Amino acid sequence: MTGTTARRTVVSIAVSTALACFTACTGPGGSDDSGGTTGPTGSTAPSASAAPSSRPPALTGASADALRAVERATGRAGSARVESTTVMGRELSLEAAGALGWDDGLTGTLTITYTGGTTAETMRRLGTTAMEARYLPDAYYARMGDEFAERVGGRHWIKYVYEDLEDLGGGAGAGFADQMRNTTPNQAVKLLLSAGDVRRVGAETTRGRRTTHWSGTVGGATEQTVDIWVDDRNLLVKKVERGRTKTGELTQTTYYSDYGVPVSAARPPAADTADFKELLASQGG
Repeated sequence: MTGTTARRTVVSIAVSTALACFTACTGPGGSDDSGGTTGPTGSTAPSASAAPSSRPPALTGASADALRAVERATGRAGSARVESTTVMGRELSLEAAGALGWDDGLTGTLTITYTGGTTAETMRRLGTTAMEARYLPDAYYARMGDEFAERVGGRHWIKYVYEDLEDLGGGAGAGFADQMRNTTPNQAVKLLLSAGDVRRVGAETTRGRRTTHWSGTVGGATEQTVDIWVDDRNLLVKKVERGRTKTGELTQTTYYSDYGVPVSAARPPAADTADFKELLASQGG
């Protein structure tokens, strides 16, 4: 393998890993001020030109009161165990499990397993089927396999500073830093509060717990549906988000449990860490 090919392979791994870590944590895309959604995949985009009058009116009444109670309770909980399954059309499917906290920026650790899609096939050929992702308030770290380490001087971890990812994919990562810092279960509730068609579906049993199911459609440049299941403590038990990407439908299903669980994420040793920005620079950006 030539030096140029090796560098391109390393960057390809790094970009694919960024996509997986971001998607496992945020879902189809965070809400922006213009009413659109954003994400590093280029699947959705903000509607910067949309006039304020084109947005749905803010939800009011009993439904709004109920959802705001959920938003407050989930936000105050501070942390939870998380299990999620994500499918991004033909490109990628993955499973993630671990614990995340949001008291002072996003923190925590997830184990992310590639389960299908073209990206997963590429990663498998390169010796990676699963990885550990550690989220800190300013950056996240992904632990790769030994084959990747051999290509970057023996270093197993990639460091992704959120601001460095803003220009990922020619600007498709705009808003990345804010999305990662603000990724909490109650963000899904905020999305529902902006939906024009939010509705209480009814009482359901979710993983053996009595819950209330809420559903709505949000979006600007693209539509995104959000469903949440809430227990009698006003805490999210389940969340399902659906959107569209260039490669097909993006669906993420997430379960939350053990609210208030202790969460920690240590920075990996610097000597065992490669910086994503430097990897891009090694190939001329």
